Amino acid sequence: MNITVTPGMRRLCASVLGMEAIVLGLVTPVAIMVNKVEPAIAVTVGLGLAVLCVVVAGLLKRPFAYVAGSVLQVLAIATGFLVPIMFFLGVIFAALWITAIFVARRVEGVT
Repeated sequence: MNITVTPGMRRLCASVLGMEAIVLGLVTPVAIMVNKVEPAIAVTVGLGLAVLCVVVAGLLKRPFAYVAGSVLQVLAIATGFLVPIMFFLGVIFAALWITAIFVARRVEGVT
């Protein structure tokens, strides 16, 4: 798969991952306090995914980071098993991720 990385795509996708990192970080206290998830699991999942979002955002100059970002979207949806509202929010972020890639490619004239 050949992915042409454009500056606009990189900016939009980094923005999505940045916002998603904040939301995933906030999943941790909600999972612990509201849903009574074990703190070790909540911290590992919530903060672990938040850190991965930041790392992948930093790697967006490389095409493989877009695949990693797509995997992160699936994992974000899966956090719904800890905090059910994340099923909805994860789908929203996945839609934003896909939109960021396609809109930037269209605006910048990449086929």
